[in-house]
Amino acid sequence: MFEVIKKGANRLDIQLNGKLDSESMTTALDELFSKSENIQNGKMLYVINDFQLPTLGAIGIEFSRLPSMFCFIKKFNRAAVLTDKTWLKKASEFEGALIPGLEIKAFNLEQKVEAEAWLSS
Repeated sequence: MFEVIKKGANRLDIQLNGKLDSESMTTALDELFSKSENIQNGKMLYVINDFQLPTLGAIGIEFSRLPSMFCFIKKFNRAAVLTDKTWLKKASEFEGALIPGLEIKAFNLEQKVEAEAWLSS
């Protein structure tokens, strides 16, 4: 499951559970792009439960839409990731180090208050 909720003018909350296949990846990317349409200097809050690697078809869809992904990412300057997986925390913060202008900080699932505060600071 992939759910995107627009919270205010410049924030998206994204819930990810389970595995994404090509159909759900297409839907997820469409939803991300449409809900971020007018965002500038945005913030994202990712909540990742029960993460499973996406299918090869889903990865193919994501790669085929890389130009749109780059435009999407430029709209945001902060992302907080809530997860119980240590490797996802490290991977998300590493990804933030690779993307200019986007700061990503990872938190434990129970640290939503801290993540919200960090996004607002």
